[in-house]
Amino acid sequence: MAINAGSSPGSSPGVSAQKYMRKGELTRAAILDVALDLASRDGLEGLTIGLLADRMNMSKSGVFAHFGSREDLQIEVLKLYHHHFEQEVFYPSMKEARGLPRLEAMFALWIKRVTVEIASGCIYISGAVEYDDRPGPIREELVGMVLAWQDALRRCVGQAREMGHLRADTDPEQLVYEMYGLVLALHHEARFIKRPGSVDRAQTGFERLLHTYIEPTTPQ
Repeated sequence: MAINAGSSPGSSPGVSAQKYMRKGELTRAAILDVALDLASRDGLEGLTIGLLADRMNMSKSGVFAHFGSREDLQIEVLKLYHHHFEQEVFYPSMKEARGLPRLEAMFALWIKRVTVEIASGCIYISGAVEYDDRPGPIREELVGMVLAWQDALRRCVGQAREMGHLRADTDPEQLVYEMYGLVLALHHEARFIKRPGSVDRAQTGFERLLHTYIEPTTPQ
């Protein structure tokens, strides 16, 4: 824990200090929002302190005052992206009933987010291309986030199997692999090839995929 110079045990920041802290936090949040937009468009490696400073009408030193290094900034951008993903996909899907309804919600919300990102780009996917062979903290952070999402999907598949919504021989690893493949195909078809109807094809693919795993007695 850092100790501020001039502070004493039990003391709290004065009004001016609190206002300064709030202003600093707001500035940092604004920088991160712009940085996320730039990284979505140009990739994490395309994100530079100079470009960000120009966009924010700040000096480079002003940006550095909030982030110790370009790598720190990139990692914070990843964390912000992951936070948005959780808020838009993971947490809303957790409100659905356990088992198949929750799994279907997870995929539907995932697809919905991808459709929004078609114009800008998915950092999970673009980041994988940028850092697939570049070891270091950024790659580790990115891999950890993707694995966390895959683990959540596998747990949900396991719950659906335990509840009898999916066949007893369903392999969560295989089903999640195939779900991930559909999303990667959607991103490629919609963003790179720009083929109309790609979102509907992804949803149809998921429905067909589930059909091969659903118990015959499960209500359709």
